[in-house]
Amino acid sequence: MAQVPLFTKIFLGIFAIALTSVLPVTASAQANSDGWEVCNETSYIIEAATGRYEGQGVVVQGWKRLRPGACEKVIEGELQPGIHYLFGRSSTAHRGGRKVWAGKSNLCIDPTGSFAVENIPNCSVMGLESREFRPVLIENSKRWRTSFTETDKRNLEQASAAGVQRLLDNAGVYSGRIDGYLGRKTRAAIGDFLTSKGLDANTSDADLMDILEQTAIERARNVGLTFCNRTNKRIWSAMARRRGEGWESRGWWLLEAGGCARVIDEPLLQAGLFAYAEMETGDGEIRTLTKGSDTFCVSKGKFAITGREACEEAAYRAGRFVATPAPVNRKLVFEFFERDFGDPIDAS
Repeated sequence: MAQVPLFTKIFLGIFAIALTSVLPVTASAQANSDGWEVCNETSYIIEAATGRYEGQGVVVQGWKRLRPGACEKVIEGELQPGIHYLFGRSSTAHRGGRKVWAGKSNLCIDPTGSFAVENIPNCSVMGLESREFRPVLIENSKRWRTSFTETDKRNLEQASAAGVQRLLDNAGVYSGRIDGYLGRKTRAAIGDFLTSKGLDANTSDADLMDILEQTAIERARNVGLTFCNRTNKRIWSAMARRRGEGWESRGWWLLEAGGCARVIDEPLLQAGLFAYAEMETGDGEIRTLTKGSDTFCVSKGKFAITGREACEEAAYRAGRFVATPAPVNRKLVFEFFERDFGDPIDAS
């Protein structure tokens, strides 16, 4: 039977699901064939990496791309019961920087492309980077399923619908709720998008998501503020700008070595933007920018702070931000280099 595209299906009895930023991973022994299957029950395209014990070491492998609502086999055939490891990161098509699904177990990955390596204590020796994987206890030698989830649960069909909505929004052709319900507004946006691309109305769900992803990635290059990390270390970035009659600071956006994140998603119409970053050293210390000229408030966790005065009195801390160049053609790419950071200081 031919597949019916998602946007032509009629959904009955689907409740609207509110999106949150808490992104746990759950597991169950429900799968249809031998091996370890990973499913994406979120509204994001996820790139997954896994780790498994072989002999005395752990082999780490990536990246397996999972569309919203899709499941992929990450290990084929009979499984070795015991601890395995899983890490996920969102596609660069999604706004606001990469989201991660992680844990506390450090393993080596190659952030730039496909890889399969035996884990070592010092990832940088092999030109790799360390990420915090989540342990997954596999208890069945035949089959196991693990799901990436958001706090509010979605089944796979709802996740697929929410994924299309998010990609439509990221591509700039839809503005509405990411609720997993393809109502009239969402279906109209899909129809308009397919027409604009000269595509058939029966385009498959998978093809639709792939085309939307590439459109969103291209759009990200053309507007807004993007931070890029030109160092070989992981850094955490923040921005500040004028909002109405006052000021606002926001953070944090994680920038992997060589990676970028779009921190403002709309066209930039004026100057007056400021950047801040803290570099991880791997020794419990951080390095901060040396040429910061303007003070704004920052917080230990994710933050959006109005105002820039008396940071400590408000239980924040002060950070010295750098003024960025003026945007050109509504966009700006601001790069952090090794030379921009000072000596290490105690992060505590």
